[in-house]
Amino acid sequence: MDLLPSSKWSRLSVFVWMMIVQYIRHSHADLPGTWELLVPNAGIASMHTAVTRFNTVVLLDRTNIGPSRKMLPKGRCRFDKNDPILKRDCYAHSVVLDLQTNQIRPLMILTDTWCSSGQFLPDGTLLQTGGDFDGLKKTRKFSPCEPNGLCDWIELQDVELVHGRWYATNQILPDGTVIVVGGKGTNTVEYYPPRNGAVFFQFLADVEDNQMDNLYPYVHLLPNSYLFIFANNRAVLYDHETNKILKNYPPLAGGPRNYPSAGSSAMLALEGDFSMAVIVVCGGAQYGAFIERSTDTPAHGSCGRIIATSDEPGWEMEDMPFGRIMGDMVMLPTGDVLIINGAQAGTQGFELASNPCLFPALYRPDQPHGLRFMTLNPGTVPRMYHSTANLLPDGRVLIAGSNPHYFYNFKAKFPTELRVEAFSPEYLSPDRANLRPVIEEIPETVRYGETFNVVVSVALPVVGILGVNLGNAPFSTHSFSQGQRLVKLTVAPSVGDGSGKYRVGCTAPPNGAVAPPGYYMAFVVNQGVPSVARWVHLVA
Repeated sequence: MDLLPSSKWSRLSVFVWMMIVQYIRHSHADLPGTWELLVPNAGIASMHTAVTRFNTVVLLDRTNIGPSRKMLPKGRCRFDKNDPILKRDCYAHSVVLDLQTNQIRPLMILTDTWCSSGQFLPDGTLLQTGGDFDGLKKTRKFSPCEPNGLCDWIELQDVELVHGRWYATNQILPDGTVIVVGGKGTNTVEYYPPRNGAVFFQFLADVEDNQMDNLYPYVHLLPNSYLFIFANNRAVLYDHETNKILKNYPPLAGGPRNYPSAGSSAMLALEGDFSMAVIVVCGGAQYGAFIERSTDTPAHGSCGRIIATSDEPGWEMEDMPFGRIMGDMVMLPTGDVLIINGAQAGTQGFELASNPCLFPALYRPDQPHGLRFMTLNPGTVPRMYHSTANLLPDGRVLIAGSNPHYFYNFKAKFPTELRVEAFSPEYLSPDRANLRPVIEEIPETVRYGETFNVVVSVALPVVGILGVNLGNAPFSTHSFSQGQRLVKLTVAPSVGDGSGKYRVGCTAPPNGAVAPPGYYMAFVVNQGVPSVARWVHLVA
């Protein structure tokens, strides 16, 4: 794969590009965090990424993109007379990555998944909805298996979406149902399993502008069971049971934040009595950049933070170290938020951005206003349009994708990217290894409100409280992790046995509004250093 600028560039440009990369590699080694290459060639550029409870990762592109760099098993081909490039397509457009061996296995997807949506169901199955062309109304499932298994995508024949869903958002609800919100030209919501068809959602129509900006809305399930839904520069509190808007939040300053204006959003960790939920929305393109196809319009650097459960909510504004579009916000096991990937100019869309933002930023919610951001060690691989970021059970963050072109293009200035990397936050640095807990015992299944024990071992004596935090596995695409959630459990002080082992008494989340049913990564956190997670099934 040619990662240098295209041949039409001058040799001087190539030399300058290489010098920039070398400068970045060597001049910021003192900044926190480290990078590693996991897979030099995954075969596909991942537009959508999700981590399964078997410690595998599903990477998913779109089907009508022409040849990938990974073949399907012999004899397995997709036939589509309407595909403009390959009527007989024997290439993989989805793969599964084994995190233990970093080996790739091809998967077969039958209909177009371009800019689709997804969410894990309570039983750990990945539900995948919509796309474009022949995939517009399709519903698919991937039931994950052990790394040596042969699980693959299944297209449901008995269930179809009521409306086509291209650029929609999925969110699991307290009862395990999944709501599907919006999409291009689709100002409705519907559910899986289906219930009473689709329902018109006036809010999405109200915030649509002449460059859209209401696509891939940011949907967060609050602990009161209502939904915080953000699109363009506005948000509402939505009762999905009655289809009523309960509250209109103040507009967020700084212009549009959703596709194609490319900000990102996260709900901060739920904790304490779980009565408060705080939402953060960061970055975005300036209005008009998409219409004008401007690649050099500077991105916004502002972030808005709001207590979504407040009776009188208002936005608190801060600035990131860099303007950023297409950044991914990843909830870390500690409760901090990693902001990674993206560009500093332009907008979302094919070949519409420039100036890669190679520096991750750490957002520390508990720090005072104005001191919450920390710049981290930069990467060297531009991760532009169609990049993803996902938390792994070992605390690293998987970075995949980047294809700002309609087809695969390996000779462009910002080429189609098949490499898969991992970023290790500072809590994984060698000087903190003696603080890292190891989970020795934990239940495989816990019920709402149940008390249970976690046994851990730690090399150095424990000082303070050992936290136990549950992080789910979201569906990452287009700068937003659909369904992302971190819940800090109520814990009792740890009890040591004198041999380096400690027992921590925990109380499971009280209900599905705090933590919807499903599989969670359970991390034990000691002085800001998380353990390797163990998967726990949270059930009613």
